[in-house]
Amino acid sequence: MADAVAKQPRVPRRRTGGSTRRLPYLLIAPAGLLMLGFIAYPMLSVLYYSLQNYNVTKPWRNGFAGLDNFTRIFTDDPQFWDTLAFSGKWVVTEVLLQLVLGLVLALLVNQTFIGRGIARALVFSPWAVSGVLTTTIWMLLYNPSTGISRYLADAGIGSYGTSVLSDPDTVFWAAVLAELWRGVPFFAILILADLQSIPKDLYEAASVDGAGRARQFFHITLPHLKDAIILSTLLRGVWEFNNVDLLYTLTGGGPAGQTTTLPLYVANTGIDGHDFGYASALTTVAFVILLFCSILYLRLSKFGGDNK
Repeated sequence: MADAVAKQPRVPRRRTGGSTRRLPYLLIAPAGLLMLGFIAYPMLSVLYYSLQNYNVTKPWRNGFAGLDNFTRIFTDDPQFWDTLAFSGKWVVTEVLLQLVLGLVLALLVNQTFIGRGIARALVFSPWAVSGVLTTTIWMLLYNPSTGISRYLADAGIGSYGTSVLSDPDTVFWAAVLAELWRGVPFFAILILADLQSIPKDLYEAASVDGAGRARQFFHITLPHLKDAIILSTLLRGVWEFNNVDLLYTLTGGGPAGQTTTLPLYVANTGIDGHDFGYASALTTVAFVILLFCSILYLRLSKFGGDNK
């Protein structure tokens, strides 16, 4: 018996060498190259042009500028600071209002009632509308001849022929309301998805212990929604900071530049002013500001920490 076992041929072991370890990297290489081409190359191009004087209408001035564009931004461009301040005001206002309204809507459509599916579809539908189409809808609503202001004037509120988009006292909140209509569903979708992952047993146990709805909300619901709220506010904050389509088509940055964000200023400088070197420098500064604020926000909020 021992001789028979000894005479059995040995099965050679497969060598798990470097080729096996390299296989995952080879599989993701095409996607990595595409990301490198579509993300890294534009970023490096913007950084390169930020160090150049590049104005297509004044080619005789083009050439290496070094840090002159950045020096001009921080020392000789008051419009940069004005647009940066308005960008901060716009982002904070939009994100806070969208978060609160989105949380309320998510809590409402998370309840069980007749027609809940239709209600969810109506709540989420504005998110599928493009920025330009959203602007068209709200421009019709704000039209002084055929929009809401005419009916308000018929009711004795306001006067005929007034446009909220041309009045410096009302243009900001008019733009905020239009963007709220589009942005609130984003928060509602993410928060509703996280709400449905909370175990029902926690609410049942809290009810048995005598906890009311307010205590259940603050001690069960909000702690479980922490990561969803942090992630959604971060993403929406970045998107609102880079918001160009709605403000550009709704107000054009006016009146008198009062609704001009930093990205809109970049677009006007590069497209209308043809000064691509300075616009690239503004873009680089905006990128650094966004990166710093995002990292700081994630660190302060302790995203991904134990909160359950």
